[in-house]
Amino acid sequence: MVGGGFGAGKTTFVSAVSEIPPLSTEAEITAFSETTDDLTHLDGKTTTTVALDFGRRTLGDHTLYLFGTPGQDRFWFMWDDLVRGAIGAVILADTRRLADAFASVDFFENRQLPFVIAVNHFDGSHQHTTDEIRDALALNGSVPVLHLDARDKENCRDALVAVVEHRLALTLATP
Repeated sequence: MVGGGFGAGKTTFVSAVSEIPPLSTEAEITAFSETTDDLTHLDGKTTTTVALDFGRRTLGDHTLYLFGTPGQDRFWFMWDDLVRGAIGAVILADTRRLADAFASVDFFENRQLPFVIAVNHFDGSHQHTTDEIRDALALNGSVPVLHLDARDKENCRDALVAVVEHRLALTLATP
């Protein structure tokens, strides 16, 4: 899964890393959305995911199916369906709107699904250290924190590898 707050880069991430043309359910931001969604620091954002993004990526001999979640809370009811069968998640965080990552962290922690935090760097975003991000999000010390550009295919692949490795490490550590 690829989760995170509104405008954190989930659709961009899935589009960048997918080996197939991604399925995207982007819709134009309407006047209604402009009054209910916080568009602070999202200059130029004209679309939003209203259901999911879907892509596929092969890592070695294994295929990962990627499900990007919608970011606004009015679409969160879909997350429970999307998480079924997931091995882990990438949570994209935007330091200009870091508090938006809390809901995703809570969601995956409550379902005991391993995740990594991927700090997506935008123009004008604050450059925080891994420890600062970990402290700000009150993360367990074992949760990997990465820094990436969601437009970069290799950065996104590395984040997927980190999720798989994190899941394997947790699985092997469990007696």
